[in-house]
Amino acid sequence: MIPPLIKISLPLLILLLITSSCANTTVQPATLSPSLLDTPATGWYSVYFTDPGDPITTSYRDGFDEELAAAINAARVSVDMAIYDLNLWSIRDALINAHQRGIDVRVVTESDNTDEQEIQDLKDAGIQVVGDRHEGLMHDKFVVIDRSEVWTGSVNFTTGSVYLDNNHLIRLHSSKLASDYTAEFEQMFVDDHFGNEKSSQTPDPTVSINGSLVEVYFSPTDGTLEHILSTVKSANESITFLAYSFTSDELADALIERANAGIRVQGVFDKDQYHSNNGTEYDRLLNAGVEVRLDGNPRLMHDKVIIIDQQVVITGSYNFSNNAEYNNDENTLIIHDQQVAKLFADEFEKIYSEANR
Repeated sequence: MIPPLIKISLPLLILLLITSSCANTTVQPATLSPSLLDTPATGWYSVYFTDPGDPITTSYRDGFDEELAAAINAARVSVDMAIYDLNLWSIRDALINAHQRGIDVRVVTESDNTDEQEIQDLKDAGIQVVGDRHEGLMHDKFVVIDRSEVWTGSVNFTTGSVYLDNNHLIRLHSSKLASDYTAEFEQMFVDDHFGNEKSSQTPDPTVSINGSLVEVYFSPTDGTLEHILSTVKSANESITFLAYSFTSDELADALIERANAGIRVQGVFDKDQYHSNNGTEYDRLLNAGVEVRLDGNPRLMHDKVIIIDQQVVITGSYNFSNNAEYNNDENTLIIHDQQVAKLFADEFEKIYSEANR
């Protein structure tokens, strides 16, 4: 099989030409021919990273939220959004415009954040917004458009999350993956089931997209930690991770075991969580000889990513905590693709180099 060419977006092209930073980075494979697998006719993924160090971020303009807004504006049938928090004007306006065009727009959010003005604007426009009203958090971060593509990652749709914090967003074209996320969304929006009230109803927990395996898990019903641990324990060469919140003893155990087996393990913790959370695993990993650092962003290092052997990426809304595993509504992807892993590995190296030893 001939490997696909890489098509670089305009912002990244400018970055390469003038060696200055840009607000977002998008990388996409070139157009591919459809196959018997669940493969669209165009590139099947795009990955976007925030760039908090760019001076233009304080304008809260020209970030990757505009890419998502454009996709919502191009929707032909439906937009389903499950988001912990939303105050971006770009996303609010795109959702309202879609609703006014006759697109079926549905939103699920964390009840604690329903007082955001932008959420009220959605309701005033006639968009139905469902809050979780649940002790755990509705912490998901995903959008399903036309039941054919999924947007997810670590980012909340807020100005701080997109422009000031370290975060990422990934767009995946796959009707099967979209069906998985739609099934999860409808348990919340239609059935009004959240947290442990939900059942495990994912139609296809593993999906093949252009020959790359993608696993999808939802908390707290799918035993996400078990799948993360299995992937981590499979590492043969390296494990790198970015962790906003990391309090999982089991995951720390697995990382230490792999480090003791000769696997290189490196990680970056968010420093604010380290100083405020007594359950953090940072000191334990550091004392065990794992190469961990505290991030250098004055704001938040909000990513939740693990990269295995530069071949596999674990990403989504899931912090490495008991709340994420047992209480919150979360979504997690395990993507087996070397090109996707390379993008995340490069972002890790950038954040790691800026972190404090």
